[in-house]
Amino acid sequence: MKAKRLISPGCLLALVLVLAVSFPESCRAQRRRPVKGTPMYFEVTPEGDTVFMETLDPVWILPKGKKIKSGDWRRYYKLVYNFNKVYPYALVGRKMMAQVDSTLAADAGKRRDRNRYINDVEKELFRLFEKDIRNMTVSQGLVLMRLVDRECGMNAFEIIKTYESGFAANFWQLVAKLFSQDLKTRYDPKPGSEDAKIEELCRIWDSGQWDSFYFSIFYELPTKTVIKTEKLSSEVKK
Repeated sequence: MKAKRLISPGCLLALVLVLAVSFPESCRAQRRRPVKGTPMYFEVTPEGDTVFMETLDPVWILPKGKKIKSGDWRRYYKLVYNFNKVYPYALVGRKMMAQVDSTLAADAGKRRDRNRYINDVEKELFRLFEKDIRNMTVSQGLVLMRLVDRECGMNAFEIIKTYESGFAANFWQLVAKLFSQDLKTRYDPKPGSEDAKIEELCRIWDSGQWDSFYFSIFYELPTKTVIKTEKLSSEVKK
């Protein structure tokens, strides 16, 4: 009867080491490669079936006929970016202007009280928004002017004249002219006008679809503009 030949532990260890060294590097690297991506989640149906689920990134589909020339895409992207930054200020400005008008009508019967209150409001607005506005670009400031007109129903010239004086309005109009701007220009949302694209962005924002629209352009969610307060603390002092 032949004796069974057994492999000693030392020989077995040597064999494992030889196989490990001689195994192709690419195969060993492939085995160690981590799994990329996010695993899909699943749900079990009442019938006992397993259904894998995945959430797709939002996609914005422009209506038929909405075409933008290739040369205009860059300007359009810039407009969308600037609009996202400044539109919240225009919305807050509308609320604050309504508050100021209500306070003036109810509590500021005398011109002296009115002027003192307006002066306090100016100081408060400067304290709240001066830093933010200084950090805006010129193009962002121009978009903000158009949006303030849309939300408040008055252009920059009319706002200055109403709450300050005709002299102040004319002075700032002269300054604007030096930069080829006109404070008296009214917001015009009609198709084909310069403000038509801004009006379209306003409708998208107001419909609650802004995040998905912004994501479809920049492939990232928009940075939210955080405004500390939407109400003024200034009061009429008598």
